[in-house]
Amino acid sequence: MPIINFTLNNSIFDFEAKLMLSTLLIICLLLSGIYIIKTTSTRVYLVDFACYKPPDTQKRTREWMINKAQHSGYFSENIMEFMKKVFGKSGIGDSTYLSEVYLKQIANPCIDESRREMEMSVFGSIDMLLAKTGVRCEDIGILIVNCCIYNTMPSLSSMIVNKYKLKDCILSYNLVGMGCSAGLMAIGLAQQLLQVHNDSYALVVSAESITENCYLGDDRSKFLTNCLFRVGGAAILLSNRPSDRRACKYELLHTVHTNEAHSDLSYNCIIQEEDTAGIVGITVTRNLFKAASSVVTSNVSALSNLILPIPEKLKYLANNIGLKLRPTANMLPYVPNYNIAVDHFLPHVGGKPVLDELQKTLGFDESAMESSRMTLYRFGNTSSSSVWYELAYAEAKGRVKKGNRVWQMAFGSGFKCSSVVWRALRDVGYDEVNPWTAEIDDFPVHVDYDDGPLPFFESSK
Repeated sequence: MPIINFTLNNSIFDFEAKLMLSTLLIICLLLSGIYIIKTTSTRVYLVDFACYKPPDTQKRTREWMINKAQHSGYFSENIMEFMKKVFGKSGIGDSTYLSEVYLKQIANPCIDESRREMEMSVFGSIDMLLAKTGVRCEDIGILIVNCCIYNTMPSLSSMIVNKYKLKDCILSYNLVGMGCSAGLMAIGLAQQLLQVHNDSYALVVSAESITENCYLGDDRSKFLTNCLFRVGGAAILLSNRPSDRRACKYELLHTVHTNEAHSDLSYNCIIQEEDTAGIVGITVTRNLFKAASSVVTSNVSALSNLILPIPEKLKYLANNIGLKLRPTANMLPYVPNYNIAVDHFLPHVGGKPVLDELQKTLGFDESAMESSRMTLYRFGNTSSSSVWYELAYAEAKGRVKKGNRVWQMAFGSGFKCSSVVWRALRDVGYDEVNPWTAEIDDFPVHVDYDDGPLPFFESSK
């Protein structure tokens, strides 16, 4: 009998062990399933975007702007000559848009006029985006707005919440003073928020105001912004919903942000300040190119580790080792072939010399720069929204195919640089509300430039 009892106890022990192992296995499978579902849901997609196109009544030629400035009584002959030189070298054409206030015989750049400008560009782009996507306002859980030099109370983000009656629990952010790179930085912020807030839509709005920020003094280093910046804005809708994937245009692959504000040279190369007469303006110093080169190099180096294939990385590494071992040898730095890593390169349209330098540094051919050069020519520098006009150009041309990788890069005061890489989930074709649709067949155009670099000057303080 004792032997039989021992056998029964042993059988019971075996059964309990098997039950425990089976339970643990089921738990592991459930946890694995939850992890896979959660990982899939944190992929970020670009549902669609919309760029604001002002009415034709705001379109003005460079000659009209020069005549208007001459008759305003604010500017000296020296400044007017500077303006003509900048227009000749900037790459801006004769169809860009000015703020309404400067079309009047007597301009009064007040708060009301600034608010009207922002409402037209911000609400205009959001209205188009909502109409294109069919997304309901109550489904938007995250709102990020960036505008560098327009800062009002209530904020732009509050204006949007009020206009569209967004839900009271919305995560709302208003980025100011962050320059032309802020639009892509906002995409990076939206990505991080969508990683932790499942089943959400994020609305990103990039805009700029020029109404209250026209410089009326005699310092050429501050007058440059008058020549380059124009009216524009963009609204972008992101999603982390797996069910949205088929309806979305792009998947977000990489975001890289570089900030060199710790450097005094970078920090002071673009700065808002008063001139000797107490007139506020944005100073652009001749250190801009040096600061831009440094921050872009750092940003591209970080991005290269993510997008370049292994053979290109090895070539770059071998070249670096060779340069360090034999610094006196006539060996040139190796420029990786970024054409094999991305299909579309869309850098911020700061000005023709900036685009020229980027093209030379990164080794892109003229066809790769077409979207950015034509955006600069047609719309001017619309600050952080310019990279979206460039993407709209590539789409309007029917050049974005399924699987293509799109590299957007923006840089601005601080000095900062941001890169975002997308992958097209489908062929992107005709779009009735694309800002280029009615005139895309007229582009590209040949642009005549004056020889020589764009003149930059130190502050006269």
